[in-house]
Amino acid sequence: MAPSSKVTILDIARITGLSKGTVDRVLHNRGEVSKKSYEKVMAVIREKGYQPNPHAALLAKGKEKVIALLLPSHTKGTYWDLATSGLCRAEAEVEPLGVRTVNFSYDQYNPLSFRDTCRELLESRPHGVVIAPMYKEETLSFTAQLSELGIPYVFIDSKLDTEDYLAYFGIPSYKSGFLCADMLCRREKVTDVLIVRIRRDKHQQSDPTVERRAGFLDYMREHIPDCTVRSLFIDPSDAAETDAVLEAFFQEFPQVRHIAMFNSRVHLLVPFLERHPEKDFRLIGFDNLEANIAALVRGTVDMLIAQHPDEQVRGAVQTLAEYIVLHRKPARKDNFMHMDLLTRYNAEDY
Repeated sequence: MAPSSKVTILDIARITGLSKGTVDRVLHNRGEVSKKSYEKVMAVIREKGYQPNPHAALLAKGKEKVIALLLPSHTKGTYWDLATSGLCRAEAEVEPLGVRTVNFSYDQYNPLSFRDTCRELLESRPHGVVIAPMYKEETLSFTAQLSELGIPYVFIDSKLDTEDYLAYFGIPSYKSGFLCADMLCRREKVTDVLIVRIRRDKHQQSDPTVERRAGFLDYMREHIPDCTVRSLFIDPSDAAETDAVLEAFFQEFPQVRHIAMFNSRVHLLVPFLERHPEKDFRLIGFDNLEANIAALVRGTVDMLIAQHPDEQVRGAVQTLAEYIVLHRKPARKDNFMHMDLLTRYNAEDY
């Protein structure tokens, strides 16, 4: 049967070897089914693109479930654009369960925007929430309110150690920082390292890479204790200032060659570094943004650690949908994604 052909409940029953009644119960959440049967039906739905006609009737009865996504606002080509690219696929997979998603976007550089968006989201009373935590205290307050209301939530990209989160989808942040340090310094005599950080809000309340930085620093203390680790903040929206800050830093510390950046903005350093090829910098960053990949291929960036943010979003939405509709708890609370090491030799095919 071609994937583009119209698939019926009878077709799904024939393919899975299950009864029509079992398939119907999975599609419309009518009664309990075994995990094995549920997974068989969902596999066929994903492969064949089944779109159930009863969906409209389901919504008309007021049984629609809503998953809210609390994510930073973003532009095309940025990290969060990569993340939300997995949303369309997730929406298609959970639609047969009568679930839809709604985005609540906030300015990641403005704690007031985050708080206001959290309040707006709570007022909408969703059935579940996907959270990309940015501001620790505000996020803890928000998740406490979700718990009081009995609304399940899933973390993506990074997580806070709250007791009640349903699941986490993302790379192991601490280990990723440890890995970054190892790739940057392995088999080299390193006396000075620069960590470049994004200047976010006025008081640096937003710090989503804190665990990566902790892993990096622990590696340095353990393996290269005599190495000096320096930090520098840049404004992601001001290229001229970034250039001036880097120029001043390397005039003061010309011996520094090894640079790490723990977010997706390593490409912001590239214009300065490419004007100083004589310094032979070694630079490692995160995430497969087009601008990062281009710099990697040119040799300005030595390595990227990539993490499939689209699959994080997809996994979070699926897990919430199954929990809300089918009352299925995830097999694992922490779903750590694999970390891919990209170099100029494999990046173009990634």
